[in-house]
Amino acid sequence: VLSGCGVYDGTEIHEASAILVHLSRGGAEVQMYAPDVPQMHVVDHSKGQPAEAESRNVLVESARIARGKITSLAKLTTADHDAVIFPGGFGAAKNLSTFAVDGKDCKVNREVERVLKDFHKAGKPIGLCCISPVLAAKVLSGAEVTVGHEEEEGGKWPYAGTAGAIKELGGKHCVKEAVFSLTSFHEAHVDTKNKVVTTPAFMCETELHHIFDGIGAMVKNVLKLTGK
Repeated sequence: VLSGCGVYDGTEIHEASAILVHLSRGGAEVQMYAPDVPQMHVVDHSKGQPAEAESRNVLVESARIARGKITSLAKLTTADHDAVIFPGGFGAAKNLSTFAVDGKDCKVNREVERVLKDFHKAGKPIGLCCISPVLAAKVLSGAEVTVGHEEEEGGKWPYAGTAGAIKELGGKHCVKEAVFSLTSFHEAHVDTKNKVVTTPAFMCETELHHIFDGIGAMVKNVLKLTGK
């Protein structure tokens, strides 16, 4: 499920690409979806600032990543799929929800909420990375997720405050790494009870291959939970 095209106002493109590569490697068939709604705003990525005179549609922008093969999120049905995955990027917090503006008091797009609840009810796995775990924390009360660390640590984890927001949303935050260490290997957190799998991705300031491998751990666990 995509949220536009571009880290500051849509889907983080590297995360979406990594997810697609790992799903392909895992033998999965993929269908991409996005809500057919206006973006919260458009950001000029060369300046990191809103482009005041522009407006764009989330589905239309997401089609850039999907190479045109994308469907309105309203048409996504649980019966047709074994799992659902949400990449990160600020679009998850701006277009799939109002988290970027409202924090713990955010609202989630009604189709996004429906999809999360339907997959959860059906016992089918849900994968999320980067900032998108806030969606599960808001919609699935008590879900265990990770956005990495809970302290900024000198800029290594610039969005560490999100962990506190997840707790305020009713979720449980679990500290995980984004890079290889003796105690972790590109970690993903698996909430076996709720079948929710999350990984920090670009919540951490680290090399791209570490992001790629962490997303791979998330995808691998999602596919494993499908039982296929």
